Parts: sequence; C-alpha cells; structure tokens
Amino acid sequence: MILYHGSNIKITNIDLSKARPFKDFGRGFYLTEIKEQAEKMAIRVADRFGGNPYVSEFELSDGIFKDVALNILKFDSPSKDWALFVMNNREKDFSDVENRLYNGDNKYDVVIGAVANDDLVGTFDLFRDGFMTLDDVVKQITFKNLTNQYSFHAQKAIVYLKAVE
Repeated sequence: MILYHGSNIKITNIDLSKARPFKDFGRGFYLTEIKEQAEKMAIRVADRFGGNPYVSEFELSDGIFKDVALNILKFDSPSKDWALFVMNNREKDFSDVENRLYNGDNKYDVVIGAVANDDLVGTFDLFRDGFMTLDDVVKQITFKNLTNQYSFHAQKAIVYLKAVE
C-alpha cells in the first residue's frame, strides 16, 4: 500500500523527534492513502513554515499487521471512542495518561482512522463546554466527509515504511 505525507521538504528518513504534539492521534508521523489530501497538507505546511510543497511517498509493508509486537489501534469509522481519543490527544492539559483513549504517551505504535478536520473543532468545543452530548458529536461527525490518516509513533513501526523514490 502506498501512503503519502505532505510537507515543505522531501522526507526519506523519518525522525519522530521532529513530530509535533497534540495532534489527533498524538505526537507522530502522519500519512494518508489519499494523495490529494497530502498535497493540500503540503501547501498548508509550506505556507506556514516556508519552503515548497512536497509530497513524499512511502510503501507500507503488509507485514506490519502481522507483527504481534506492535500495538496498533484502528478506528474503522468515527465513533464515540474515536472522538474522545482525538479530543484527549489534542488537549494540552489532559493528564489521564493511563486512559486507553489517549496516546500522548505513545502507548500505540500505529493509529489508523479518520482525520478530525477543522470543521470539527467547533463541535468538539460545544461538547467540552457541555452544550452537546457525545452522541450529538457522533451524529455531527456522520455528516462530515472525513479523510483518513495513519500515524506512526514508534521506530519499530516505522521500519515497515519504505520511501518510494
């Protein structure tokens, strides 16, 4: 499977120390199956940090899903757990690191699921402020056209990615 990463530079060697915290699935290296999504991200990153948009391609080995040493979390569709996972990881003051719906401590080596795009920020805020229930959040999400993301949080998972020249 080919995955794409949008940035302002070409990436062939993944350095997790450069990953930013408080992302949907925690600090990690993010990719998508959707090239157009990576192209849009590359433009955003280049606009924000300078440089030129670049989409790096990686081949993901199927062996990753057979490696019992990896802790992989997959959300097949947006759900209550997915919404809480994203909100918890984005929350700078979240402190319940033992919570299974939190990856700020990189308890998951790989996380796969929908992207919580900018349209959902307001929905998450309404939930956090007590104006929506979690069921309401999930109903709102079902009407969004969400794309996918694969996030890698450990070197032992990154070895399954090979840069495509």
